[in-house]
Amino acid sequence: MNSIIIDDETLARTIISQMATKDPELNVTGEFSSAIQAMKFLNEEETKPDLIFLDIHMPDFTGFDFIKTIKNPPAVILVTSDKNFAIEAFEYDCIVDYLVKPITEERFLKAVKKAKAKKDETPATVSVSASTDEKQPTDTVNEFYVNIDRRLIKIDIPTINIVEAKGDYIQIKTETKNYTVHSTLKKIEEKLPSSLFLKVHRTYIINTKKIIDIEDNSVLIGKDVVPVSRANRPELMKRLNML
Repeated sequence: MNSIIIDDETLARTIISQMATKDPELNVTGEFSSAIQAMKFLNEEETKPDLIFLDIHMPDFTGFDFIKTIKNPPAVILVTSDKNFAIEAFEYDCIVDYLVKPITEERFLKAVKKAKAKKDETPATVSVSASTDEKQPTDTVNEFYVNIDRRLIKIDIPTINIVEAKGDYIQIKTETKNYTVHSTLKKIEEKLPSSLFLKVHRTYIINTKKIIDIEDNSVLIGKDVVPVSRANRPELMKRLNML
């Protein structure tokens, strides 16, 4: 049973790794100090882990946010010093146990046993994600028109960088020019292809192909720094083609 460890504390990763050696069927294939590092590993590896030992509190990404980014997540054992998230944890089907630090070897092996039982009772469902993708509509419209000063101006959708809500107006920022239009973010969101655009904040929609950099809770597109809400960050991370 292959597993990975995600915890920003070096000592915590060492303890979990040492306890894992007590079960001959358990193999630790990776240790990561951040959720972002683990996501890169999962994107690169063809063979996915059967089990993830996951801390909740990490500086760049919470454990719950990390789970939301994974399609068909494997079994997860939360290992944390915080007792306050136990109820929330079991809202996730993939979470099989909740270990509070410091953990004992006996408690650790009991949690691993639960993960093995879940693996044995869950059949592989390789076709699920494929069938879901097939249902996604194909985006075919490449432009729309906006009414500005009694003129209809064509905007090529792929050239749009950002759409920002400003009261009763929206500002459409393209590669070459900005347009202020009397409309709502919701209305323009319906016009934009979901394969390119994502609402990352209550006042911002971005073209995910135009992202230059991501740092903390913001993205850089052109010269604009756009905030990303915590609720929308997992979906954004899913979209990234990370190396």
